[in-house]
Amino acid sequence: MFIQEEIQGKRTLIKKLLEEQKLDGIYLKKSSNFAWITGGRYNLVGLATETGVAGILITPDRDYVVCSNIEAPRMEKEENLPEQGYQIKSFPWYEDKEAEIVLSLAGKAIGSDCALAGASDISGKINPLRYSLTSWEVERYKEQGRLTALAAEETAETIRPGDTEYAVVGRLAEKLWARGMDFIVAFCAADERISLFRHPVATGRKIRERAMISVNSRRKGLIVSITRFVHFGKVPDSLQKTYEANVYVDSAFMAATVPGRPAVEAFQAGLAAYAEKGYPEEYKLHHQGGSIGYIGRDYKVTQATKEVVRENQGFTWNPSITGTKSEDTMLATPEGPVIISEPVIFPALVMQKGGFTFRRPAILEL
Repeated sequence: MFIQEEIQGKRTLIKKLLEEQKLDGIYLKKSSNFAWITGGRYNLVGLATETGVAGILITPDRDYVVCSNIEAPRMEKEENLPEQGYQIKSFPWYEDKEAEIVLSLAGKAIGSDCALAGASDISGKINPLRYSLTSWEVERYKEQGRLTALAAEETAETIRPGDTEYAVVGRLAEKLWARGMDFIVAFCAADERISLFRHPVATGRKIRERAMISVNSRRKGLIVSITRFVHFGKVPDSLQKTYEANVYVDSAFMAATVPGRPAVEAFQAGLAAYAEKGYPEEYKLHHQGGSIGYIGRDYKVTQATKEVVRENQGFTWNPSITGTKSEDTMLATPEGPVIISEPVIFPALVMQKGGFTFRRPAILEL
């Protein structure tokens, strides 16, 4: 099923862009844009690829799906794109006809989000159209946030000393797939690897005392990022202090993420919180996160960022103080930040910042 108002609204945005850029057609083949404009349909075969196997062509008069004969049946019968008003134009898989078909259907002035012969790259104009989520996307996103937190927390509860990082990621993947999600990133770090590496790709290392799980789940194109920690036995006071300081920094980022305000203001608020807690240099060791939605980070915020926060735009800030990290996904709303991945079965840590109360995951003691 798809929601006609959502689909039509997004097509209207693209057709307005057609007029502004004086183009005959716009071609969307990146999986992020394809999922966005079709309300969550997939053009992916290889899950780790950025560009899919079918493209959406929007013209002033008609709209098309362009793909090889291999993909056409699925685009029709499972992704149900003709029901959204698309006409499928396919070509034999062994003939390089994609660009020729796009040009023949639209004309010479084509804008594209991917490399296509005869087309100009207008990704920078297309991407911002995705930032402010519709009410229907918000509802899907909230459900996904809860399910992602539940999958990660259920996985965390199963961790035992001697488990490998590989095994933990495997169990997490199983729980995500069972709920209709895949992932674009999944980390598990054991013990000292949490402190040594900001991006701890899973290994065969066995867990002794504590572990960190991080995941970027994906469902219907939307992406949710979270991190959770477990510790065998009582959490040491020094680790608890550092972890709570990190959550405080994260809450400062969130509290300052306000629609209509420059994203850099949230970045500066986070850096001030680092300094307040006595860790002024830690931000230099890893990016601090930024806008999220149909891409893991549409943009990572720095002092040079010019973007303005949009209403109902997703953000995941991921501050880290060596040995800890804080990461959940939120929506910037006029009423304030709404965390969509709050702890479900994990113990909660309540944090006050900027006039808002944040319910965040504590470290789970096993």
